[in-house]
Amino acid sequence: MDGTVLVADDDRTIRTVLTQALTRAGCKVHATSSLTTLMRWVGEGKGDVVISDVMMPDGNGLEMLPKIAEDRPDLPVIVISAQNTIMTAIKAAEAQAYDYLPKPFDLPELMKRVARALERVGTPRAPSGNAPEKDEDDLPMVGRTAVMQALYRVIARVMNTDIPVLIWGESGTGKSLIARAIHDLSDRRSLPFVTVTEADLSDIDGPARVLAKVRGGTLLIDEIGDISHEVQARITRMMDADHDNPPRFVATSQVDLSGDQVDSPLRRDLYYRLSGATLHVPALRDRVEDIPLLALHFLEKSDVHAAGPRALSAPADKIFSNYSWPGNVRQLEHAMRQLALTSRAVEITQAEAEQVVGGQPSAEPLVAYGNTEKLGASVERHLKRYFDLHGNMLPPPGLYQRILREIEAPLIEISLAATSGNQAKCAELLGINRNTLRKKITDLEIEVTRGRKMM
Repeated sequence: MDGTVLVADDDRTIRTVLTQALTRAGCKVHATSSLTTLMRWVGEGKGDVVISDVMMPDGNGLEMLPKIAEDRPDLPVIVISAQNTIMTAIKAAEAQAYDYLPKPFDLPELMKRVARALERVGTPRAPSGNAPEKDEDDLPMVGRTAVMQALYRVIARVMNTDIPVLIWGESGTGKSLIARAIHDLSDRRSLPFVTVTEADLSDIDGPARVLAKVRGGTLLIDEIGDISHEVQARITRMMDADHDNPPRFVATSQVDLSGDQVDSPLRRDLYYRLSGATLHVPALRDRVEDIPLLALHFLEKSDVHAAGPRALSAPADKIFSNYSWPGNVRQLEHAMRQLALTSRAVEITQAEAEQVVGGQPSAEPLVAYGNTEKLGASVERHLKRYFDLHGNMLPPPGLYQRILREIEAPLIEISLAATSGNQAKCAELLGINRNTLRKKITDLEIEVTRGRKMM
């Protein structure tokens, strides 16, 4: 490699490793822990490629990308970040980053990308950069819950591999959006993204037409479990055949296809080929804490009032959080669009929320507020309702920890409030070690404030 690389990272070890590796490869390297210094170098015309972390002591690396793109549109920027979520990757793409790698990154892979970036030096970036195509009906990749963050981390790990991906989850959870995000953030993003159904593969020439259309891009097979075994056999042969420019295969399903049951809707040989990585998209009722965040997003997106977007009142928030949302995020979006059009006040009221969800099945609160029902009976009733909502399917794996978290978090929050935020007294009240309490406060992201005792 021949060229000058600017490295910006606040981790001295990473700066040292990259400097040594790039120097051995024949590059000149300028390394800094400051975004201010990096931008000064860029302004002076230094560097052929930039490698920059996101979170820096003096700013956010992503916020610098538009300025770099404006001043030096021919300067490739490779973003590396420990915030390895799909949202970080999307923000990097929208800000016209040349490439994105989550930390911890594979050094040989990073070196390959630097080499490719150096090869394209002098080629201006397209105005749209690498940003994914937007669709007004797309579901947002929004979620702060542990299950969504875990999903983002898996997506970040698999997006630049060639292994097939099987994505499953209920209708309306955003499976196709995830498939599109994997493509748009991968090395194949400049190639076609093609969605096929059984009809596209029903005749003998179908696979050849599909392969000619996808041209080495990403091939999404929608609802693979609904496709006949005859067509599934064609897909199997298509995956096994030698191709000059093979596509990446991604498939979606509304049910978990991993079981070995005889009457499985998916051929076992095809399942083993497609499930190089299996992603489960949780139902909205399995990430209740994300509902207010999603609702706000949709209300802002659907803003039709001169006075500004609507917001949820506390009673409305509670109603939506206790609702089952059988249509998942898609149903929530439609409900917020309706409220954005019909609500009269800035805040969505309880009555308006009840009207939107009225007449449809709803999930009950974890604990009933009756005076006679014991906690155990209330929890049992809630769990039975939770299993019933899944019909003939089992809930997603990890149920034990999710239920414990739902009970544990309010217990600690109320106990902290009762002891005015005194962690020593709270630990004594709960009968646990103080260090254990501190760890749980951190893990459960509980905000500790001092105030008037409840009792």
